Amino acid sequence: MLKIAWSRMYAHALPEGHRFPMAKYDLLPEQLLYEGTITDANLFAPGPLPEKFIVDTHDPVYWQRLRQLELTSSEIRKTGFPLSEELVNREIVIMNGTVQAALFALEYGIGMNIAGGTHHAFTDRGEGFCLLNDIAIAANYLLNYKGIHKVLVVDLDVHQGNGTAQIFRNEPRVFTFSMHCGHNYPFHKEHSDLDIPLAEGTDDKAYLTLLNNTLPRLLDEVEPEFVFFQSGVDVLATDKLGKLGMTIAGCKERDRLVLELCKRHNLPVAVSMGGGYSKQIAHIVEAHANTFRLAQQIWF
Repeated sequence: MLKIAWSRMYAHALPEGHRFPMAKYDLLPEQLLYEGTITDANLFAPGPLPEKFIVDTHDPVYWQRLRQLELTSSEIRKTGFPLSEELVNREIVIMNGTVQAALFALEYGIGMNIAGGTHHAFTDRGEGFCLLNDIAIAANYLLNYKGIHKVLVVDLDVHQGNGTAQIFRNEPRVFTFSMHCGHNYPFHKEHSDLDIPLAEGTDDKAYLTLLNNTLPRLLDEVEPEFVFFQSGVDVLATDKLGKLGMTIAGCKERDRLVLELCKRHNLPVAVSMGGGYSKQIAHIVEAHANTFRLAQQIWF
């Protein structure tokens, strides 16, 4: 059964003025339920992630300062959100959503989080709407406690996964792959194990050709036991923060390519939603919904 992490905190714990386009966190499950792609049985509400698993990845001093709301005004400004206890609690729940999705992936082949993909969070700081890094925390959980020896991160958000790259730069058990718009945030890029910077306006054909020429080879070379897929839909031409030229259909084919390769190689995959900032919320929800529809079609 497809298991999907979702909590009302995902949207409602955000500060006023930051809830669009984050309304997608409520609208997406509503759409999937309405059309019959999922039922209530597919959804689970994660609880807070225990501190032990947070400090396996994040600097304990940073974590304590974050939890106690002691970040400086400069640090808070870089995260993009006003800091609050409610916001930190939301982040902890999102982290556990991806950890639990990874555990469900070990059982069923795939697990998904309606939030997550917080790839701009570093070991010791947050950036770009990310306070903690769910992919890194969940990957370390599998490495430390579940006997996984090799993880591949496939980050196809329009922005480079700079925090994930920094966290794992000296960790040979995790291979980080980021394909992103080269001239976009973050303006200082970290070094992933493989970075593919794309030109502004890259369209479906060019994008999919490049991904199809890269990912199968990576699976053969890296030989991962587990995949984390950051499936941000800010690659759309309609995205306010994106700068690429993809259509909703092209984005769907991107996800199909990744998910079918994982299925074909018998690789469990945990999917985090990542970014999406199109002016019309319907574009965001439809592009994200395609990822869940494909998961159902390919696995179940």
